[in-house]
Amino acid sequence: MNSADDAPAVRLLAELLQDASQRNASDLHVEPAEHGWRIRLRIDGVLHEVARPPAHLRDAFVTRIKVLARLDIAERRVPQDGRLRLAVTPGKVEDYRVNSLPTLFGEKLVLRRLDALPPDLSLDSLGLLDTKQAALVDAAIRSPHGLVLVTGPTGSGKTLSLYCFLQMLNSESRNVCSVEDPAEIQLAGINQVGVREKAGLTFAVALRAFLRQDPDVIMVGEIRDEETADVALKAAQTGHLVLSTLHTNDAPAAITRLIDIGVAPYNLAAALRMVTAQRLVRRLCANCRRPAAESPSALRAAGFAGDALTGWTPFAATGCAACHGIGYRGRVGVHQVMPVSDAMRELIVARASAHAIARQARTDGVLTLREAALARVRDGTTSLAEAFSATEAS
Repeated sequence: MNSADDAPAVRLLAELLQDASQRNASDLHVEPAEHGWRIRLRIDGVLHEVARPPAHLRDAFVTRIKVLARLDIAERRVPQDGRLRLAVTPGKVEDYRVNSLPTLFGEKLVLRRLDALPPDLSLDSLGLLDTKQAALVDAAIRSPHGLVLVTGPTGSGKTLSLYCFLQMLNSESRNVCSVEDPAEIQLAGINQVGVREKAGLTFAVALRAFLRQDPDVIMVGEIRDEETADVALKAAQTGHLVLSTLHTNDAPAAITRLIDIGVAPYNLAAALRMVTAQRLVRRLCANCRRPAAESPSALRAAGFAGDALTGWTPFAATGCAACHGIGYRGRVGVHQVMPVSDAMRELIVARASAHAIARQARTDGVLTLREAALARVRDGTTSLAEAFSATEAS
């Protein structure tokens, strides 16, 4: 393959990465098919097809990415992981995590942009609903010890929340350590460790090592098994603040999930300070959003009641040049912030169900994810359709 053959692929990659940066896409997908191939960008959580280049460019394009990411260009039978750094525009360098996957019709590549963090990593950047939620989160992460969990599916912004917490706690007087898989964003002043399971460096192994490093704050990218959970809880009970994530649908389910994987309920009750569940909903484009013709009965069925039914106007997406015809620009978090009350600790020790814990959370004044999303509909940030898409009825 000569440089003349490479040139169109080089130009295509540069144009696509520049487009991805301008549109703030989180991922770029290179997808082979039986006849041809396509490029899709994930923008605000939704994939959009942006190109179907000529079939003869595919192999050169894939090879170009694999070379830049330091992947084995001769290996097409097994998945590979790599990273690349490119100047997408003059003066702007971006990092990408690259994964290749062999499919029936060739290698599928996904490039994940790693520098999409906001410049201001504060509670305000997370989009918490009100000062009450912000105060609860701030109090939990300022605790001298204990476990704080962020839950949600992949792509719900959990890592961003943890980075925000770490940055708020990052100071000369604290030893802050994190173990991640992988360590996607480098934070100055934080001792970051990347998991390398083939070498025996797992979450649990790194956690045990941290405890001999005189830490004040420990971040665990994800609690996946009983061993990691057990070490994290012991650290939280012995004078350390531990931050981590868990894959559950809401905050109450995090408690039963940890018990199900083998955590002792009395240890969990003693260590857990707060669980925050979150989702990301797309923001309506302020340039083209339009009033939605939602009837009072439809709003009532959606979950609005009493005074919440009147005095405001719901909006819907339209689409314009500013938002590339999508109707949405950017995303904002919706959060279920659940501090662990004394009554909830008693339920944990008694191995109560997630339903019983959710009932207690309601008694404690905790909003559900659907209620938090509907609050975003009421203030005009998002649409009713988007709130329904991102959250389940409570």
